Amino acid sequence: MATNPPKGDGHRNGAVKDRSQVFNPQNERWTKRNGDDGRFMDQKADPKPFKGVRKED
Repeated sequence: MATNPPKGDGHRNGAVKDRSQVFNPQNERWTKRNGDDGRFMDQKADPKPFKGVRKED
């Protein structure tokens, strides 16, 4: 995968590791999960998914 220079400027290259997101149909929001223990971490305020976090099926 290509990287975006300059290096070390604080932005993310590629996907976030050890995290996933699931869609909650009851409130129509995306919820982020920790990959280590499966606990829910955060929920989006808008109906758009998190950027750079893989989706669970």
